[in-house]
Amino acid sequence: MYMPQVLIVMGSDSDIPVMEKAAKVLDEFGVPCEMRISSAHRCPHRTATLAAEAAGRGIKVIIAGAGMAAHLSGVIAAETVLPVIGVPIGGGALNGLDALYSTVQMPAGIPVATVAIGKAGAKNAGILAVQMLALADDGLADRLREYKSNMAREVEAKDMALQDARKAGAK
Repeated sequence: MYMPQVLIVMGSDSDIPVMEKAAKVLDEFGVPCEMRISSAHRCPHRTATLAAEAAGRGIKVIIAGAGMAAHLSGVIAAETVLPVIGVPIGGGALNGLDALYSTVQMPAGIPVATVAIGKAGAKNAGILAVQMLALADDGLADRLREYKSNMAREVEAKDMALQDARKAGAK
């Protein structure tokens, strides 16, 4: 039986290309997730129900992505005790800055962990969700350590290639 641990919610289908980055990270770590479209403004009752029922369905972390006024993560956080990670989506007149401000400026008592605007933020939301889950899963924590070691090795390899190219150009 498929039991998602992370719920990814976005306000519009236009957000799918961004939020797929979070899903891809979760897939890479073997963390089952569910993706849904639900607007805080166009279907607030549906959104509230998704959030309120998430824990009872086995969800442990919610990632919410929205643009412009970006109330989605706050509406979700108001309806659950699960950790919520907000992903501001770029676009609109302010290129995502409005979404960033809306996501990060939650009232006291309704916390939302907020990541960067757009695809990099969505990827980080996936990694942050994995880190949260890894607190209770040693195997997942081991995979995270390996992931970070691989990133470091990639940087070191790029540095070596740069140094080799610089030496070859100096001759």
